[in-house]
Amino acid sequence: MTAKAKLPRAVPGTAAPRPNGREAWRIFGIMAEFVEATERLSQIRPAVSIFGSARIAPDHMYYILTEQIARKLSDAGFAVVSGGGPGIMEAANKGAFFGKSPSVGLNIQLPMEQGANPYQDISQTFQHFFARKFMFVKFASAYVVMPGGFGTLDELLEAMTLVQTKKSRRIPIILVHSPFWKGLVDWMRDRLAGEGMINPEDVDLVQVIDSPDEVVEAIFRHYEKRGFEPLPAEHELMLNL
Repeated sequence: MTAKAKLPRAVPGTAAPRPNGREAWRIFGIMAEFVEATERLSQIRPAVSIFGSARIAPDHMYYILTEQIARKLSDAGFAVVSGGGPGIMEAANKGAFFGKSPSVGLNIQLPMEQGANPYQDISQTFQHFFARKFMFVKFASAYVVMPGGFGTLDELLEAMTLVQTKKSRRIPIILVHSPFWKGLVDWMRDRLAGEGMINPEDVDLVQVIDSPDEVVEAIFRHYEKRGFEPLPAEHELMLNL
């Protein structure tokens, strides 16, 4: 039997390895990405971020449903923000593009290139996922989550976590198409809440809706007594997001 390789141990009293120049300059690149995106997107409020699978074809019912929702949101005065790629992201941008309000794509550079869809009034490209994810949250008055895979679930659970932990303001988080989401919501209620992993009321951070008109109505209902601009305490929260 061969001996296990051991990692080198730090010697007490010695300095940790210093980052090289390339790593240090990378920090400035990240800062520049945040600054540029914040300046370009600061005027798009109120906005709704829409998430869903990149693998959906234009003739799929999810694509058609997303396009209808985005068009209604755009005509109601909401900028629509998507990931800027194909599938449901494209449907969201397309619906908004032909509506009255801006269609915004937050594109990401990937090793296997994700092409930007052509339905974007404002197109912002990111190298870093965390900078892109921050912009989805910072400028959204609501999240509309269509059927999707790991990336969609990542965005959904991050939004729920930020609201649950009061690191972000409470916004409508809407799951569209109940047959797709019912199992997940039931599991959250039965397992996560049932076994004490979350509070029972945390499941109510999301609502499941099926029709485009009801999506728009749910967002307006949330804001009807307070307006879309962040309240002073919420503004402070968003500064420390």
